[in-house]
Amino acid sequence: MDDFPWRPGSATGIGSLPGTDIAEALRAVLGELPDLPHLPELPARGLGADLIGRGAGLLVDLPVDMQPSGWRLVDRPGKDLRRIRDFLDRDLDTLAELAGEYQGPFKIQAAGPWTLAASLELHYGDKVLADPGATRDLAASLADGLAGYVADVRRRLPAATVILQLDEPSLPAVLTARVPTASGFGTLRSVDAPVAEAAVAGVVKAVDAPVVVHCCAPAVPYELLRRAGAVAASVDLSLLRLDDSATLDALGGALDAGLALWAGVVAGTDAVLSDAAGTVAPVRTLWSRLGFAPEQLAKTVVVTPSCGLAGASPAYARSALARCREAARTLMDDPEG
Repeated sequence: MDDFPWRPGSATGIGSLPGTDIAEALRAVLGELPDLPHLPELPARGLGADLIGRGAGLLVDLPVDMQPSGWRLVDRPGKDLRRIRDFLDRDLDTLAELAGEYQGPFKIQAAGPWTLAASLELHYGDKVLADPGATRDLAASLADGLAGYVADVRRRLPAATVILQLDEPSLPAVLTARVPTASGFGTLRSVDAPVAEAAVAGVVKAVDAPVVVHCCAPAVPYELLRRAGAVAASVDLSLLRLDDSATLDALGGALDAGLALWAGVVAGTDAVLSDAAGTVAPVRTLWSRLGFAPEQLAKTVVVTPSCGLAGASPAYARSALARCREAARTLMDDPEG
């Protein structure tokens, strides 16, 4: 287990928050997650503020607009793409204003190549994922766009260490032929693991920044992510079956080889919050099952919500971030539990 670009006992958010005011959301993140803050995403702002829209807005020379069936690649930029990029520019301007002097690790998020390929449509209406050539073009375009995006953030935060989180909730479905066709009457062919790995690795190489891959779905391909160059896998820990020896072996092997774990242990929608010790109890149980030394726990594990908080109330979202911070510090203060 290696050194990582965050302090032991850190916590962070997944990305999305409720509300429409980016300045208010960023202040909340900076206040509640001082060790590893992130640039909030606010889907409630409307068209272009969603995960797929924001990710598509980062593509280079592949414009998109919104069709009745969803986001689609088109021949020329239009008002929908301008709206996406206006959100991105406004967010970066606010980031520079409120956090320009920040020193330390700072996270940004974007949809990964496989989730975009499984969601965006080609000109004729099928998913990009249905066309291997188009999928390769999209992955290369996204890698270029993310390299520029990371550089833009670095200019706004010159003293920060920028970390990129790739959101890949569709990756397990891509690998197992569970992505529906555009018609919904069938599923697209599976993508071979080496091909999936190469696309993620292409992004990692292009951005020249630590990359975390977030996948809030069962069957996270931990070893694939590690081989692709990701420093951590971000998962919803409630989806991890402790009675599944194959999954535990895969996770344990990836962690032993240097991957970190971002453990989603706080509910993403309004719920009764456990105290700090109770919040990280599943993390300690997992760590014990894997047989790792307790003193490595706070170094290797970052505490997060289980997924984005866009569907939560503002009060709960802020409390959830605070509980993540408190829970992470218990791992640092008392590694033995």
